[in-house]
Amino acid sequence: MSNPTINSVKALLKEIGEISRFTGHFITEAFKPRYEFREFFRQCFLIGYKSLPLTGVTAFIMGLVLTIQSRPTLAEFGAESWLPAMVAISIVREIGPVVTALICAGKIGSSIGAELGSMKVTEQIDAMEVSGTNPFKYLVVTRVLATTFTIPILVIISDGIAMYGCYLGINMKGVTSAHLFLSHVFNKLSYGDLLPAFIKTFFFGFAIGLIGCYKGYNSSKGTEGVGQSANSAVVVSSLLVFILDLMAVQVADLFGLT
Repeated sequence: MSNPTINSVKALLKEIGEISRFTGHFITEAFKPRYEFREFFRQCFLIGYKSLPLTGVTAFIMGLVLTIQSRPTLAEFGAESWLPAMVAISIVREIGPVVTALICAGKIGSSIGAELGSMKVTEQIDAMEVSGTNPFKYLVVTRVLATTFTIPILVIISDGIAMYGCYLGINMKGVTSAHLFLSHVFNKLSYGDLLPAFIKTFFFGFAIGLIGCYKGYNSSKGTEGVGQSANSAVVVSSLLVFILDLMAVQVADLFGLT
């Protein structure tokens, strides 16, 4: 009788190996002409611009709620003046990139997984191969590159919107000018806060796009396989976001950027 634990470990190692092979295939195809620029920019529009309303609303609520929740605690210590800087550092360093990446993992990862999965089930990918088109380059490379370069932009915009939510939250129980608010924020922020947070968003985007494409491109036959691809794409990419964030924190601490 086989041990369920051993089988689970074998399945996990096999999945890791398949993802690694898929990543190697992506790297090979990404630097090989012909380049699908039109499809790349189309995916940037669909992935970036179409996701902006959702990430923007989430960021605004995040900044507003964090400010409202933090004010009573700081008021007990007479440190309300630290509220703009505290919220700004929290959002820029950790909350903004991670929450935006998780929102994108749910929206973009499931969308890519379902789209490629349905194409796999209906044999559209096979038809592209027969017609002489490279489906991997056209479908996978463009989407992974699009998520890699658009999610950092979404994070920057979300950070700015979250700051505006923080500004409104502060002015609910007081009067603070925009100039004074921005002075408090930028006096406390440093390159050690901005640079690591910005760099790790590229890895978040790469992981979300890669896992979504991997799950969809290798979807099993049938409509049930499409649903499983979309669901597992969200779960695995969200987990990878947390793992990459943990690794980024450790690297930043190693180089004294925390």
